[in-house]
Amino acid sequence: GKMSPALKLERKYTYKDYEKWEDRFELIEGVAYAMAPAPIPKHQLLVFAIARELRENLDCKDCEVFIAPVDWKIDDQTVVQPDVSIFCEDIENKKYLTTIPKLIVEVLSVSTIFKDVNIKFKLYEKVGVKYYVIVNPENNEYKIFKLKNGEYKEQKEAKFKWDNCETKIDFKNVFK
Repeated sequence: GKMSPALKLERKYTYKDYEKWEDRFELIEGVAYAMAPAPIPKHQLLVFAIARELRENLDCKDCEVFIAPVDWKIDDQTVVQPDVSIFCEDIENKKYLTTIPKLIVEVLSVSTIFKDVNIKFKLYEKVGVKYYVIVNPENNEYKIFKLKNGEYKEQKEAKFKWDNCETKIDFKNVFK
């Protein structure tokens, strides 16, 4: 089938353009990706359950769990809204997050599967997101990737550690 979520437009967009748009988009290397329609209820339930697991098990003070929509501006041509993320930065008076998150979870939906599994996978790997978790609501399966020498390698355990910080996801609590 013809599944290209990208708007077929020649010009590259920047954050200035992005700020003016009323609908929800992500901007990846200047290409705009529509976020519509809203995710199905199960998708949102999983996002909340995963965020709760990460938050309840988060053992450190300087990091926080975020759920979409919140902007992570990677550079002037790339702004994304991960479903769940952990950032360790001061957010006072900021319009968007700017540091590299330690962990990102994307819960797949029909309209984002190509973007999450291909485009965002490569993007997160390239910019250095330490952990990337992809969750499929269709079959309650998940894959966990950890960055090793600049490349994502699959790991089985839903346990995450960085600096002096750790957390985990008990998927039994997520897929009730």
